[in-house]
Amino acid sequence: GFTCARYTYQAGGALSDNLQLISLMLPCGFSESGPAGCGPKSLSCSPLRLSQKHLLLQRVKRGWVWNQFFVLEEYTGLEPLYIGKLHSDMDKGDGSIKYILTGEGAGSTFTIDDGTGDIHAIQRLDREVKSQYVLRAQARNRLTDRPLEPESEFIVKIQDINDNEPKFLDGPYQASVPEMSKIGTSVIQVTATDADDPTYGNSARVVYSILEGQPYFSVDAKTGVVRVSLADMDRETRENYTVVIQAKDMGGQLGGLAGTTTVNITLSDVNDNPPMFDQRLYQMSVPESAPVGSVVGRIWARDRDIGVNAEMKYSIIDGDGRDTFDISTDPTNLFGIITVKKPLNFESKPSYTLKVEGTNTHLDPSFRHRGNFKDVTIVHVSVEDVDEPPLFDQPAYYVELPEDAEIGTVVKMVSARDPDSANNTVRYSIERSSDPEKFFYIEITSGSLMTVRLLDREEIGWHNITVLAMEMNNPTQISSVTVAVKVLDVNDNPPSLAHYMDTYVCENAKAGQLIQTVTAVDPDDPLGGQHFYYSLAPEAANNPNFTLRDNQDNTAWILTRRGGWSQQDQTVFYLPVFVSDGEQPVQTSTSTLTVRLCSCDHEGNVMTCNAEAYSLPASLSKGALIAILACIFVLLVMILLMLSLRSHRKKPYLCDEEENVHENIVRYDDEGGGEEDTEAFDIAAMWNPREVHHPLGKVRKDMLPEIESLSRYVPQVCVVGGGGDSNVHGYVLAKLLEADMDPCAPPYDSLQTYAYEGEGSVAESLSSLQSGASNTDHEYDYLNDWGPRFKKLAEMYGVLETNSPPMW
Repeated sequence: GFTCARYTYQAGGALSDNLQLISLMLPCGFSESGPAGCGPKSLSCSPLRLSQKHLLLQRVKRGWVWNQFFVLEEYTGLEPLYIGKLHSDMDKGDGSIKYILTGEGAGSTFTIDDGTGDIHAIQRLDREVKSQYVLRAQARNRLTDRPLEPESEFIVKIQDINDNEPKFLDGPYQASVPEMSKIGTSVIQVTATDADDPTYGNSARVVYSILEGQPYFSVDAKTGVVRVSLADMDRETRENYTVVIQAKDMGGQLGGLAGTTTVNITLSDVNDNPPMFDQRLYQMSVPESAPVGSVVGRIWARDRDIGVNAEMKYSIIDGDGRDTFDISTDPTNLFGIITVKKPLNFESKPSYTLKVEGTNTHLDPSFRHRGNFKDVTIVHVSVEDVDEPPLFDQPAYYVELPEDAEIGTVVKMVSARDPDSANNTVRYSIERSSDPEKFFYIEITSGSLMTVRLLDREEIGWHNITVLAMEMNNPTQISSVTVAVKVLDVNDNPPSLAHYMDTYVCENAKAGQLIQTVTAVDPDDPLGGQHFYYSLAPEAANNPNFTLRDNQDNTAWILTRRGGWSQQDQTVFYLPVFVSDGEQPVQTSTSTLTVRLCSCDHEGNVMTCNAEAYSLPASLSKGALIAILACIFVLLVMILLMLSLRSHRKKPYLCDEEENVHENIVRYDDEGGGEEDTEAFDIAAMWNPREVHHPLGKVRKDMLPEIESLSRYVPQVCVVGGGGDSNVHGYVLAKLLEADMDPCAPPYDSLQTYAYEGEGSVAESLSSLQSGASNTDHEYDYLNDWGPRFKKLAEMYGVLETNSPPMW
């Protein structure tokens, strides 16, 4: 019959020698398709009678040496660690069955003997890394590789050992506790974590102890709470403490592993110290010219506490200067700042006495028994005499003046005096930057401010004049005051039409149709507001085309008086509009409104305002127009041709594209005949270049010259001498200018010369020209001593005979 079997229960990894094979034969339910299911019910077996039908459906289920496997972590042996054994009922021991292991760590951490089913661990196991592995096993036919049993799953659990010490994951710790705290006050709780299994033995049972920090602090052995163990610890005496806490597993027993951490404890401040002034009497001085708000001095009531516990509040509680001076706390709330509250006058009172009290602003009720947390000091303030500037009788002046005031009108009398006992004479003036247009003048001795130009409110409505007062005996003592002059409006400007000075009327307009609304503007600003009155000018009062309607709201309408408009009759109408204001004296003006007659569509939109379209004169035919255009075209072509001819350049004197040309020597294959050889060159032209009409000179016609490079630089130096020399020098300059202007000339600042080749060099002139001036024969042996640069020249002259004619 069908049976479900569980095999070989292994109670633990340490009991591998006592393995038993327990066969549990359990009845199974059946259906037409096979067993409906089975499962372990008890450890007893019951007989089962099977029919022939059941025998035909008999199948054999798998059987395993089966249960969870347990193995200790951190195995350090040399051989693989034996885990357990898998076995199937179908295994007859003939090696026909092959066991296969898959799942977590199969092949890398765990291996199985495919013939015996023995499982071994080949890697070191660590429960803290992985506490269990889920594996799957299957029995297959070794020859056919056919599964003999369905794949089944089992678990290998790793048993813990005490191989991890407790660790403070959040350490080191920072904590604070108020100074003067009572014994037992909680400071901080530290926690150590042990990676070992807390459910297995005492490996993860942690006990706390204090190694350093006694007798100031203690730690609870179970909870790790750090507490104050010494009363009245004073921050002002010692502020920082370092406490070392140890956590030990195995319940603190011998052999347990331990870890430590550091707790840095800071005593926080409390207000347990009263303030105290560092001086019982302060001496201060201030000049009498110090403005209100000026700082006189600073006082400080020292407090051993810090932060908010040291913050102070200062007040003047007594003294004859409590109304003249004020005291406040600086932004740090530590110092008292004494300032001037009222203007000072040395002549009336030269000194003051203040009684100042300093009090802590944050009091701790638990320390009231230590005192009032306040202190008192005396401040003596001396007023210093200074030479003060003149003082005006008013801080500022305000005057209203009509804009039609006459020149010389007195605007205001300003007055200033010297507040010192000397009472020096005061002189007045106007600061020019405040009156750049020079509308006003002030009398230097009396202080009378008057106008010197006509005022215009529409141009400048306000004048802010700065008047200066200066002591006669001390010009450096100057004070100023502002005189604000408001210019009052006078109706002195006529109104005029604003915008819309040009409008239109449609040809299809009817009588009484509105064509434009006009408004007026007036730069004047009357108190009652603007009131304008409109009408047509007297000369247009009976205008047959348009009329004007005053709307009595500062606007007017321009209306048509008739219909039947036509551009053939008239296209532009000019309508004079008369405008007047309502103020006295009445101001009037006449503005001309231009009305154009336009063609409009049925919606009133303008189409055109021209009387007729432009057309060509009838006398000008198309043929004549074409002829005119042709003449213009021919004229343009001739102009372009003339410009092209003017820009044409002659061919260059030398334009060698085949070699790099520097300064050049022109060489001929035949010997020259000296100065008499006129076929080589025209010597007369060289001596008198003004007679030469061709720009390139006369050259031989029987051969072309060969150009060779001679040197990098040929100085163009004017030779001082006879007229011939100057002629040649001018000729050379002319040739140089021609070469510079020639676009095809070689791009070098050089020119071929004959008479002055090498002028200015150590070799002097190498030309044979003017050699007749010397009676001595030329010796060229010294050319061999001039170095490689003159090697070729030395060879050329060294082979020549004495009677040979010169080359140039």
